[in-house]
Amino acid sequence: MTEQTVETPDAPDAPPTKTAPAGSAPVPQAPEPPLFPPLPPEQPRRVLRAVARWTVAALVLAGLGAGTAFGITSMERTDVPGLATESDGRWDYPELSLPALPAGSPRPFSDGNPAEIHHADLRRLLLPAPAGATVDKKLDGGWVSTEQYLSEYVKGKRSEITQILKDSAPRHVAARGWTMPDGTSSRIYLVQFNSTAFAQYFRDALVQDTPSGVPLVGTSETSGMVLDEGWNGAGKVERTASYAFAEQKPYGAAQVRQGYLVAGDTLALVVQSRKGKEGTESVPFHQTLILQNQLLG
Repeated sequence: MTEQTVETPDAPDAPPTKTAPAGSAPVPQAPEPPLFPPLPPEQPRRVLRAVARWTVAALVLAGLGAGTAFGITSMERTDVPGLATESDGRWDYPELSLPALPAGSPRPFSDGNPAEIHHADLRRLLLPAPAGATVDKKLDGGWVSTEQYLSEYVKGKRSEITQILKDSAPRHVAARGWTMPDGTSSRIYLVQFNSTAFAQYFRDALVQDTPSGVPLVGTSETSGMVLDEGWNGAGKVERTASYAFAEQKPYGAAQVRQGYLVAGDTLALVVQSRKGKEGTESVPFHQTLILQNQLLG
């Protein structure tokens, strides 16, 4: 039986195959096309360096932007230009700083000062007058007599307070006063004693009759003083005591506010008054108490 061969047709796209004659060199075949396109040539190093520089610059700018945003959000609203808010009535006091102490002397409430004595010059512990104030020439931040301090109380009680002061033996009295453009008058007295016990004793003696203490000059005999309900001791320094009172309506020609601060061996009397029906504002009064308390602490 004759052997048959089955011819397999070539693929339509396959190129014809050439057979080299016997004894001759093989004919080179055309290379097959690659399955994937070749990768692009490697970028020059200078291009990569430029890209890196731009990336670093972008990161730096992003960091600066974040830092600026944090700085603005952490600032008070009134510190940012264009975002100032309407004044809430606070006075513009200068920046405060504690006075220098004599060499080797501790602060009144430090561990090395159990007696809580103020070794700094008492006059330097007085709160300075705010911007726009007219300073009282008699109360310019210097030493004053006990008679000047007693002049803040009604005449009928001065002899009694005089005896208490003699028993307590105060060392110094310093005072500062001023008047604001709206007519509010402020007076601050710092009375320093030989010990914390004397300062507390004097404070207790002033308030033994009524909750608001011995009446001040200018207060109404019919209305009197009451506890300032808006005062919560905000900003009070630890280990100090503060008391605030306000004259209730109907008051006389001027409304009076008064506050006492007891800090170690020193007692402070803060008085504010203003003539007219509007009376004194609570915000600057509380602000004055807080700042004076911080200076004494």
